[in-house]
Amino acid sequence: MTELVSPRTSPVPERPSAPSMRLAKFFGRNIRPLAELWQPRGAQLFALRQCADAAGFIRLPRSAQVWPAQARSAEYGRVRGHWLRTDGADPANGVLLHLHGGGFVFGSPRSHRALAFQLSKASGMPVFLPDYRRAPEHPYPAAPDDCLAAYRMLLDRGVPAERIRVVGDSAGGQLAAGLIADLARVGLPMPNALALYSPMLDLTCAELDELDRLIRDPFIPPVACRRVCAAYLRSVDSTDPRLDVLAAPKAGWPRTLIQAGGAECLRGDAARMADSLRAAGISVELQVWPGQIHVFQTWANLPEARSANRYTGDFLSATV
Repeated sequence: MTELVSPRTSPVPERPSAPSMRLAKFFGRNIRPLAELWQPRGAQLFALRQCADAAGFIRLPRSAQVWPAQARSAEYGRVRGHWLRTDGADPANGVLLHLHGGGFVFGSPRSHRALAFQLSKASGMPVFLPDYRRAPEHPYPAAPDDCLAAYRMLLDRGVPAERIRVVGDSAGGQLAAGLIADLARVGLPMPNALALYSPMLDLTCAELDELDRLIRDPFIPPVACRRVCAAYLRSVDSTDPRLDVLAAPKAGWPRTLIQAGGAECLRGDAARMADSLRAAGISVELQVWPGQIHVFQTWANLPEARSANRYTGDFLSATV
């Protein structure tokens, strides 16, 4: 078993910062009660999508460049998305393929461009955010098919696999892990590295209630995870080999960094993925950040978020 030689000393603190504690308290009081009632359909889903995309109207620094892109292939169909880069982000350093989260039902390149900016700045690489199809209008396998098509597009445009890094947050983490499994299945070359932020990996949601009883998740209740998984899967069994990324053969997977919040009920998914990678001899580092909420890296004003994103940028840009 080969462990990852970290490019820097682990940045995980012993205790959460005061700002992150205030954020978790706010979410526990105001967001979780709404998430327990929310349904991924109709007016409620429309409202959540609008709210999530509103994050994209926040002005990015002038150093950010964002532009749409699309491609069409007779082999893999149409790919749509957005490129984002900061000053100094050079394609010669590599390319990040960022698969955004949102429980498979919301989120978009617009909602996640602030996080993509942080990752581009930290890694020195441009980021491609594919606009994959979302459930319930487009259930499985639409999203993983679109993510695989986006990877193929990068290869077709002359980006060697060893210069591609894959990043996924939340449900995008499931899509990122699924993409790696798909690459092995279809025989395409592996990317240089994989980074997962608070990945939602076990679509059976088997351990969430138990972990939520131990530490109450201030953001994502288990019932919300079950609802979005049902909308995504419809009648497909979650143990389908293409969906069960925890059980997927891991031989040949790229070096991997997994970051999870210590307060989220999905932290068990992150630990189980790290265990399965270690068992296959893959270089993997698991970081569980004390007191942090789901995808805390999004909140750039938090010291933990800044530190986590810098570390991820160093990991992704490392040459091994």
